[in-house]
Amino acid sequence: MEVKERRLRLREESRTSILQAALSIARAHGWQAVSMRKIAEMIAHTPPVIYDYFLNKDAILMDLAKMGFLQLGRQLQKAQQEHSLPEKQLESMWMAYRDYAFAEKELYRLMFGIGTPACCDYSNMPEADALADLFGNVIRQIQPTDQPSDEQVSIAYTSMWASVHGLISLNLVYRQNSSGFNQQVLLNAVRNLTASPAE
Repeated sequence: MEVKERRLRLREESRTSILQAALSIARAHGWQAVSMRKIAEMIAHTPPVIYDYFLNKDAILMDLAKMGFLQLGRQLQKAQQEHSLPEKQLESMWMAYRDYAFAEKELYRLMFGIGTPACCDYSNMPEADALADLFGNVIRQIQPTDQPSDEQVSIAYTSMWASVHGLISLNLVYRQNSSGFNQQVLLNAVRNLTASPAE
């Protein structure tokens, strides 16, 4: 039993080292520079070894995107727990979302295909859908009606997400505004939609 557990642990460690190597290459040179050969060089293996763990490069990118969404989800939950009022929870969560995007720029680019040669849409995976659920649960508490419809919640979330994600994308692709400027734009977008929810 110990031998089997050790093999599983070593296999998981190898998978992790492959993912970390790919992310390291992307951080240094961009996602277009990531290749099976470069990953193999970084972990001191031959490319065929990587295929024992991943079908192809797309599978590596898929796992990295999942990892990013899971990390972001944990940050959002932590931010929510810092406040008791739903309005403050929502602001804190969107600030945490923004902070994650700027702290993990390459992962965020991959997760949403910003300026990357993305071949897949990762935004529809369950890990990404979980983010909408986290925000939706808080938005539902802020809506003026006792039982807002799923559509009302979805409209409010999508409006906020479009504003925040758009702000982040503009900064990642075109220019980097000051942190204070970004924060004010983000808070204005969230507060405006919270004060005047969509009918």
